[in-house]
Amino acid sequence: MAHREGLARREFLKRTAAGIAGFPAIVPASALGLSGATPPSERIVMGSIGVGNMGSGHLRGLLQYDDVRVAAVCDVQETRRQRAKAVVDAAYGDQSCAVYNDFRELLARGDIDAVLIATGERWHPLIGMEAARRGKHMYQEKPMCLSVAEAKAQREAVRRAGVVFQFGTQQRSSYYYRFSMELVRNGRIGELQKILICSNGGYGYARQRIEEQVKDPPPGFDYDMWLGPSPYNPYSDTRVSGIWMSITDYGLGHMGGLWGIHDLDIAQWANNADNTTPVSVEGTGVFHDDIRDTAYIYDIEYKYANGVVCQYMDLSTAKKRYEQFRYGAMACCLVGSEGWIYVAREGMRTNPPSLMRSFIGPNDIRVIQSNDHKRNFFDAIRTGRPTISPVEAAAHDEMMCQMGDIALRTRRKLRWDPVKEIFIDDPEANRRLSRSMRSPWRCDVPEMPA
Repeated sequence: MAHREGLARREFLKRTAAGIAGFPAIVPASALGLSGATPPSERIVMGSIGVGNMGSGHLRGLLQYDDVRVAAVCDVQETRRQRAKAVVDAAYGDQSCAVYNDFRELLARGDIDAVLIATGERWHPLIGMEAARRGKHMYQEKPMCLSVAEAKAQREAVRRAGVVFQFGTQQRSSYYYRFSMELVRNGRIGELQKILICSNGGYGYARQRIEEQVKDPPPGFDYDMWLGPSPYNPYSDTRVSGIWMSITDYGLGHMGGLWGIHDLDIAQWANNADNTTPVSVEGTGVFHDDIRDTAYIYDIEYKYANGVVCQYMDLSTAKKRYEQFRYGAMACCLVGSEGWIYVAREGMRTNPPSLMRSFIGPNDIRVIQSNDHKRNFFDAIRTGRPTISPVEAAAHDEMMCQMGDIALRTRRKLRWDPVKEIFIDDPEANRRLSRSMRSPWRCDVPEMPA
C-alpha cells in the first residue's frame, strides 16, 4: 500500500510540473497537507549532490521544510557524505538517509523527485543533464557550467524533459533586488542607460603567489571522480581547496562562481534580458600566473541591442572609478536618465533619495515575488508556475561570463549573435565556446525516455 501511495505522489508531482507548458493544476490545500503537517506520501523527496561548504549549508536549509524529505546525499569525499548523513538522520530521528559516492546511483532511484546540485561547476551540466533524463527537478548552484556549449546542452535537456529548474542566483529572492527591478521596470529612474557591476578581486591573496605540493589523495577521497571531466592533474591539498575556483579547468574565478555571475544575473534581470544576451563585448584584464590562471583584475564592457551598456569590473577597479562603490560592497548600480539605484545584499541607495520611498502599485509592472529561493522552487514543482531563476536565465548568465573571459583572452572587441549564440566572423573566438572533456565524460544532450 505504501508503495502505491508513493507512486501516486510522484505521479502527482509530474502532473503538476507539466503545468509549465499549460495551465497549472488546481489542487486543494488539504490534499497537500498544507493545513498542518505534510503527509509523508505528499512530501517532495530530495537528494543532495555535493555537500561541501556550499552544499552542506543548502542541506541544512532543506531540512527546515515540512513538505520536503531528504532521502540521500552524495559526495566524492567520504567524510563529507558521512557528516551530511549524520545531520539528516539527526533531524529526522532515524538512520534512513542513504549515502553515495557516484551521483548516477542517487539519480537512478525511483523515489527521488528532485535534487540539489552543489558540486564544482565542472560537474553541473553532466549531473543536470542526467537528472533531466531521469525526470528529476533540480535546484542547481551557480555557475551553470564551464562553456557556452555546455550551457546550451543542459538548457536543451531541461526543456526536453519538462522538469523544474531553479538556478542558485538567490539575489532574485531578496527584497532589495526585487524592489530595484520594479523601480527600473516602471521607469522610476527614467530610461535605463548603464549597469555597473563589480565582484571581488584585485586584493589580498589575489596578488600573492600560490604554490602546491603534490601528494597522494587522502583515504576516502575519490580524486578521479572529483576531477571528473577536467584534465588530469596530480592531487594537492591546494588544488582541491577553494583555489580550484580560480583554475580554468574547474572555474572562472571572480568573474564566475566566486561572485560575478550573481550580479551579471542582476544586470540581465534589470534589462529584462533573461531570454537574450548582449551583442558585443570587450575589455582588459590581468591574469594569475601560478596554479591559478583566471583574471583577477578586469574591466569589461557589454552592449545590448537596446543600447544599454553593462560595465563589469573587479572591486578594486570599481572603487577607483565610481563613487557609488566607495563603500566596498560587491554590488550593482543601475543608472538611468533621471537617477540611479545602488543595490547590494546589505541594502540599497538611490539618487534621488526619494526613490527609496517610491510605491509600486497594483497596476505597476511587477516581477515574480519570492522571499525564499528554495520555497519558490518547491512551489514551482507543486503548481507548475515558473521559477524566479529559470534555465533560460541561467544559460544566458553563463554566456555572459564566458563572453567576458573570451574577450579578455583574445584582447579584442567581439561581436555576438544572440540568436545563433556564436561570435560573428571570429572563428578563433568561437573555438573557445566549447571545451573537451576527459574520457569517458561527454556533454551530449541525453535521449529522453519515451
